[in-house]
Amino acid sequence: MRLSTLANGIGKGLFAGFAGTVAMTISSTIEQKLREREASVAPAKAAEKALGIETFTTARSEQRFSTLVHWGYGTGWGAARGALRAVGMPPGAATAGHFSAVWGSALVTLPMFDVVPPVTMWTRKEIAIDVWHHLVYVTATAMAYEALDRA
Repeated sequence: MRLSTLANGIGKGLFAGFAGTVAMTISSTIEQKLREREASVAPAKAAEKALGIETFTTARSEQRFSTLVHWGYGTGWGAARGALRAVGMPPGAATAGHFSAVWGSALVTLPMFDVVPPVTMWTRKEIAIDVWHHLVYVTATAMAYEALDRA
């Protein structure tokens, strides 16, 4: 495999990851409104701990940071999808691998930073909702990637 093939795949993956993040944002916003819950700040809280951020000067600053983490995280994970396809993994296997990497890393990282309890302490409903949102993300990312790859 040539380096340009990998770079091309990663580049398309970043665009696809952005599209997947749009889809997941829509999905989670609808679910949030239906369940009348606050938006999740778990990824931002983990990023704050990883970066050593102790506090923000305003709630608005923390919300902006949370938004940046959300979009950066989702877009960035698209690079993994692109890399999987660039090394020759078939679309279905790349989607399964991408889902495993994204959801698996969240299941490890968020409890590691004491942001959420381990998945073994979640209800079945919470697991199903979280799996749903991640499936929306990887499916939209896959569809966007394959469309870009055909173009």
